[in-house]
Amino acid sequence: MNSPIRTHTSLISRRRFSASAAVLAAAGPLILTSRSLGRTGANDRIRIGCIGMGIQARDHLGRFLKNNAVQVTAVCDVDTTRREHARKMVDAAYGQSTPGFKGCAAYLDHRELLASTDVDAVLIATPDHWHCAQVLDAAAAKKDIYCEKPLSLTLREAKRMLDAARRHNIVFQTGSQQRTEFDGLFRTAVEHIRNGRIGRVLTVTVGVPARGPGITTSVRCDLPGEAMEEGLDWDRWLGPAPLRAYNAVLSPRGVHGHYPDWRLYREYSGGMLTDFGAHHFDIAQWGLGMDESGPVEVLPPQDEKSVFGARLRYASGIEVVHGGPIGIQFIGTEGTLYVDRGALRGTPDDVLRQPAAGKRLEDEVKVPKPAGSGGHQSDWIACIRSRTRPVCDVEVGARTAACCHLVNLAYGHRKALKWDPLKWTFVGEGAADANRWADVDRREGYALPDL
Repeated sequence: MNSPIRTHTSLISRRRFSASAAVLAAAGPLILTSRSLGRTGANDRIRIGCIGMGIQARDHLGRFLKNNAVQVTAVCDVDTTRREHARKMVDAAYGQSTPGFKGCAAYLDHRELLASTDVDAVLIATPDHWHCAQVLDAAAAKKDIYCEKPLSLTLREAKRMLDAARRHNIVFQTGSQQRTEFDGLFRTAVEHIRNGRIGRVLTVTVGVPARGPGITTSVRCDLPGEAMEEGLDWDRWLGPAPLRAYNAVLSPRGVHGHYPDWRLYREYSGGMLTDFGAHHFDIAQWGLGMDESGPVEVLPPQDEKSVFGARLRYASGIEVVHGGPIGIQFIGTEGTLYVDRGALRGTPDDVLRQPAAGKRLEDEVKVPKPAGSGGHQSDWIACIRSRTRPVCDVEVGARTAACCHLVNLAYGHRKALKWDPLKWTFVGEGAADANRWADVDRREGYALPDL
């Protein structure tokens, strides 16, 4: 089936987009405590647009196409091959089975997808340096959002996204699936910690897998230039990042089956500390009950050359340390608890079987399970209909991203810094410099939109 494919000859301007978003906003804010149904299409499905069609988005797309509660109506990517591949997937899935199906729309520019009246909610699975602009645009257009982790490239971006989602009353899920999937191991671990099974928590270690020679932080991109890939809008892939020559490591040719290494370079991501670290620091935050707060100080390792040992110190005195075995280990006054994908163990052994001293199993606090039938997507979709906040709401994702960024800054600048998690700013000695490190310059033409 034929469907629209937008190119630069038909791009709407930022000004026109903002005007159309203002019209949508005039309809009135959504109230998150309302039990009314979310916006749906004529067939009562939530209509989803997918922005960024790499390997992670294709996994999401496959799940969406099997879910009768939603219908994918549009896809967007700056790469023609990936965009067309995704469009054909949707057309093949719905072509014979969905009454009135007219074909999946395909867009080069995410703003045109957001201007569509056939889209209620969006998946954002682009490289990290694009997340903030696309989230701000989607929130202004009143689209509910699922955005992949890590939520942001910088501290300031994380706060901007949180503010935008709250202003426009968006149901916003961050893609930190450890809260909902993996057989509930992480939720169980958090329940044990909150119920005091290891006593009072003293320290948490967060181990993050490395790529290359044991490095988890990001580095400056120094890849050589290569011949341009046909069908790729390279300028738009770079977006707010500095202009540089194309390299296939950053945007691999074709419909590839691996996770690209743009995530290792500072211009586009924060290295493995924000990539996999966003999963594990999220569990540390969850276990400590810090979903709406965070550390008050970040400390570099004592060895100025070490790439491990940076610490986040909380107001309670608890420290979260980057290092140790891959996964999350909670160390308390009465024992330890370690959790990772496929692993949950405690010391002493009865930590996993017996309640804390003086408590009964039936009196222990339970961490709520996700809404829907299970899984991260299902939780988001159920919350869109109920207008409630999902298990990994935008603030959860923003706070976790902040932890990752603070640790990266500790390695990058080797300074002890005080952080105010309520005001989202550095305070005290060195704050002036540190607050400049909280954001990046953006290329001309790609400034962040106003809230």
